[in-house]
Amino acid sequence: EPCYEIDEEGERVVWNRKADGYRLPTEAEWQHACKAGSQGYRYGELEEVAWFQENSDGMTHEVGGKLPNAWGLYDMLGNVWEWCWDLYDEEVYGSYRIFRGGSWAEEARGCGATCRRRSHPTFQIDDLGFRLARSIFSHNGDGHRSFG
Repeated sequence: EPCYEIDEEGERVVWNRKADGYRLPTEAEWQHACKAGSQGYRYGELEEVAWFQENSDGMTHEVGGKLPNAWGLYDMLGNVWEWCWDLYDEEVYGSYRIFRGGSWAEEARGCGATCRRRSHPTFQIDDLGFRLARSIFSHNGDGHRSFG
């Protein structure tokens, strides 16, 4: 089932949290997936896990060219920033959304599990992309749905 609906003017997107379709991860989901049980700013040595300013030759690289995190997810740091669903600070920035993880153009200090940036959702640049998430629901014995 699709997760998003766009209003008639094409200006507002609403997330149906009960839908099981593909969607952008929340910022918390993205960080949880990036850290994969690790506790530090990075889940490994930066040169081994990420394309960033010092090793990228100024371009995006095919996914999987560096080591994955403990859960087998590649390029959670570096290569391209990744959009998240969350708004940055709606009162100050309006519809600006968060992106995470650093990119091939970022200095080493900007490629970490807690590093975040923001922009308007129409912003496009060659070091900004996205990763899809999907909610998995199951019915337990009492008929309630649990998030997995």
